[in-house]
Amino acid sequence: MQDTFHGQLTAVGDSLSESERVLADRCAAGIIARRGHDVASAPQPDDAGADVIGGVANEPAPIAPADLPDTGCAAGGTGVSGGRFQEVDLGTLELVRPRSVGVEHAAVTMVRALGFDHHLAKLGFNKNQIAAALGNIIGRMAVPGSELSTYEWLRTATALGELLDYDYEGMSLAQLYRSADQLLKHREALENYLFGAAQKLFGFQETITLYDLINTYFEGQATGILKAKHGRSKEKRNDCPLVTMGLVLDTNGFPKRSRIFAGNASEPQTMKAMLTDLGATAGTTVVMDAGIATIANLTWLKENRYHYIVVSRKLTRQFDATLATEVKTAGDDPILVQKILDLTAGEALMYCYSAARAEKEKAMDATYAERFEAALTKIKESLTRPRRSTTKPSVIHQRIGRAKQRYARAARHYTIDVTVDPTGKTVTAIGWTKSPVKGSALDHPGVYCLRTTLTAPSEAEIWHIYVMLTNLEAVFRSLKADLGLRPVYHKIDRRVEAHLFISLLAYYFVHTLRLKLKACGIHDSWDTLRKVLATQQRITATLQRRDRRIVHVRKATRLEPRQQKIAKALGLTTNPGGTRQAIL
Repeated sequence: MQDTFHGQLTAVGDSLSESERVLADRCAAGIIARRGHDVASAPQPDDAGADVIGGVANEPAPIAPADLPDTGCAAGGTGVSGGRFQEVDLGTLELVRPRSVGVEHAAVTMVRALGFDHHLAKLGFNKNQIAAALGNIIGRMAVPGSELSTYEWLRTATALGELLDYDYEGMSLAQLYRSADQLLKHREALENYLFGAAQKLFGFQETITLYDLINTYFEGQATGILKAKHGRSKEKRNDCPLVTMGLVLDTNGFPKRSRIFAGNASEPQTMKAMLTDLGATAGTTVVMDAGIATIANLTWLKENRYHYIVVSRKLTRQFDATLATEVKTAGDDPILVQKILDLTAGEALMYCYSAARAEKEKAMDATYAERFEAALTKIKESLTRPRRSTTKPSVIHQRIGRAKQRYARAARHYTIDVTVDPTGKTVTAIGWTKSPVKGSALDHPGVYCLRTTLTAPSEAEIWHIYVMLTNLEAVFRSLKADLGLRPVYHKIDRRVEAHLFISLLAYYFVHTLRLKLKACGIHDSWDTLRKVLATQQRITATLQRRDRRIVHVRKATRLEPRQQKIAKALGLTTNPGGTRQAIL
């Protein structure tokens, strides 16, 4: 009787240890992969008589063709197919070795679309190193986390190895870490290549540069990391050491350069280094937020022949709706833009009014005003209490000062009168009046100011260029939440930078995928897309024939409607990895 390892495991029951079971399952899978043969899948009803979506071959060519490494297990059975029709005992049906394949299939397709695997080979990566590199990057796309969590995923949960013809179960954790080091070593070459490949794929030209910073925090003290410093955390993790990544991007959202700074790096002080050292061409337009737009930085940009569009740091606002031009947001909401030329400074000031922003600011100002007046009322009422603590002018002014400090946004619009008795020793009354400061947010709610050296373009053109900066927030959300940038667990400098770089590489492929989907009207976030794709699995079905031999068929689960839509837009096959059949 010729039985598979799976059948033998059933016979011996609990006599095998967990490690022995894992090895036996791995051997059985290896036998099916080596001894089995490809089977043409029967058309599925939703395929309209075709095995392929988007005109792509049923099974993509492997990145690094190679036989699976020898597991040291005897491959029992002949592997003879016996044809597509078999007489089997349905009562013996078992579904084994489920592995996720949907996200992996989409990721591998994007890797090939950008030619990344071939470029790694040109850089000197061998077959094993390419597989480890892709394991790191695609793992970060599929299950964001540390390299250790990626290693466990590669060994136990994914069919990525079947798509790449590589045995990840035989790979060591050290190989994965060395791969991260090797990717970091080629950081500049890889960033140059991927940016150029994206330009070629989508046909865009670089004319505008976006610049901003993103920071992430460490779990632990990170005492051995030189750049781990306490600083201002955008995630409010000021209790943890931080490290900061600076990004230069184009308007399509593709990173051109990255650099790692200390966690306490000042935003204004990083700009010059990033733009000069990391590839922003003179003559391009730099878009950045108010935190970086210091007078010194703007002067430097002018001197070095860069244009800029920035959020103005000026507190004074002005707006005349009768002189404004209406533009539309991506959501078709109207924005009124008033352009004022300052030829002496060589700038245009753009005062933008948003009704939605005005309502939000009015609500905020009303809340702060209510709280400030409540604090003043409490001080006023304390003057007439029988057991008042004190009415000394110095103490009352001190209490008013604390209230002003706490509610500074509202306090600047109030005039407060403190009345004292003829002796000057006792406060007898407190009163206040509210009058919006001219040119303030309260005076012009919903108005914000942009300043730019682009004086010729229309209001609509300048405003739409500025909106590109807001797209950075989507980039940063994707890096931090969707691609495992935070937190950092490493205790070696190069491993910290490698961890951040792997997230950035993963972002290139996620962004490529999302741009392709957006062109087809699919605007879902990566988190949503990942959840939809993750339910497609590769599974092995086993059934016993009349002669007690076992039929093994391994293939991917059928695409569900939402997955079909994504697959059609990306040109994915319905059955990633193909169908493998073996009779043992």
